[in-house]
Amino acid sequence: MPSIRILYAAMIAAAAFSVPASLTAQECRLCTAASGANGAEQNDKSPQVEVISGLTFNRAAHTGGGKGKISVGADGASNVGGALVALGGFAVAGTAVIRGEPGRYVRIDLPARVEMTSSTGSKIEIANLKTNLQVTPQLDASGQLTFSFGGDLHVDSDISGKFRGRIPITAQYE
Repeated sequence: MPSIRILYAAMIAAAAFSVPASLTAQECRLCTAASGANGAEQNDKSPQVEVISGLTFNRAAHTGGGKGKISVGADGASNVGGALVALGGFAVAGTAVIRGEPGRYVRIDLPARVEMTSSTGSKIEIANLKTNLQVTPQLDASGQLTFSFGGDLHVDSDISGKFRGRIPITAQYE
């Protein structure tokens, strides 16, 4: 009978970063001239990212029979498969808000992969991060855009522990 090890793929503390998006007219030949008669820089603040809630995966046990995966969609729906058995708890999609200039289109980037580490040094990986954003996300009239994100947690070995990691989210104006 295979051993069952408990895997706590618990809350991932998502970190937010913003990428400067403003350029002076001298740096960008395709941009419109800077506002103001003196040719000063455009007052173009970078969009700010704030994570409202981190991505949380189900609790699961590894049966020792190979690889397993926990998927959490941007809508919060989850699925546990492969060599993992669900132990309860609930999955929660992460939520973030972008704040910036009203009506501006933004590009939001998530990494291809994120490594999670336990206090014992064991590692697992999140891949296939996805959002519920439209193809061309745009800030609303109040300068905000709220979205959810999810991904696939891959477990390749018989490890256990509480795993944590950071998902860098970047946003810039289009």
